[in-house]
Amino acid sequence: MLDIDNLYLEFPVYKGAIRVLNGVTIQVMPGEIVGIVGESGSGKSVTAMMSMRLIPQNSYRVRTGSVRKSGRNILQATEKEMRHIRGKDMAMIFQEPMTALNPTMRVGRQITNVIRRHTSLSAGQARERAIALLRDMHIADPVQIFDAYPFELSGGMRQRVMIALAFSCEPSLLIADEPTTALDVTVQKQVLMLLRERARKTGTAILLITHDMAVVSQFCERVYVMYAGSVVEQGITAQVIDRPAHPYTRGLLGGLPENAEPGSPLQAIAGQVPNLADLPGGCAFRNRCPLQGEPCSQIPPLMPLADQPGHTAACWMTAGEAAHV
Repeated sequence: MLDIDNLYLEFPVYKGAIRVLNGVTIQVMPGEIVGIVGESGSGKSVTAMMSMRLIPQNSYRVRTGSVRKSGRNILQATEKEMRHIRGKDMAMIFQEPMTALNPTMRVGRQITNVIRRHTSLSAGQARERAIALLRDMHIADPVQIFDAYPFELSGGMRQRVMIALAFSCEPSLLIADEPTTALDVTVQKQVLMLLRERARKTGTAILLITHDMAVVSQFCERVYVMYAGSVVEQGITAQVIDRPAHPYTRGLLGGLPENAEPGSPLQAIAGQVPNLADLPGGCAFRNRCPLQGEPCSQIPPLMPLADQPGHTAACWMTAGEAAHV
């Protein structure tokens, strides 16, 4: 469904460039739920936005690499072609539904506009389909929600509307960019269950962007861990969580409340994500890593994902533990 291959992306700035993606390789197979996890500033959302070409055309440069949807190179498609692809073949659920939905339009009109753009349904048929979609989101009174404005709804209800909108034309790939961040824990679970239920019903593949390893463990079949614009570890979710190979992945898992002793402080990764305009030489994580050694400051540990199926990690210090890198 999605094949991002060795993508190097930069944002031009005065007298230089910010290297936001550095050789990112990510694959999503049909019907699969794949997670991308990492701290803020790791490149997760940029990866999602580039997958649908939502970054303004003149604000970035692709140094090398490709983004293919079902074999078609998205980077070479015209904007007119992308308008046919977005919503029909690929759809996105954004982090904050209040800013993603138009506050001046009723919910129903926003859904039916998408349906009528990509299908031959009449206005009445599009209305019936939109109400059925809202009902599938376990909304008790879908007609009332259809006629409501976004500001009249709760955060959880708005996110259900976003899911209905995303599935309105039954896309083969759905990208969810931190869809539960603005919700409380109980509503988070409800929204994620709805998302998975609908995806399984339609056969839609999902790429889930999140910073929460607990969400990944319960929702995703495979996971990519990103740091400073690079994938540092990837594999089947259970393997990555049970046996994390990269120190950064271990740090993310160590910060989960369920992994802390009662009464003890939560673990945290020391330091901050490096400035992407001035990445350190060698491994980008080395200044925060408890295992850093001599090789870490000299050569970046690259991870050829396309040639190494299975659980892999880009780390010199753990390379010998389980045939990593």
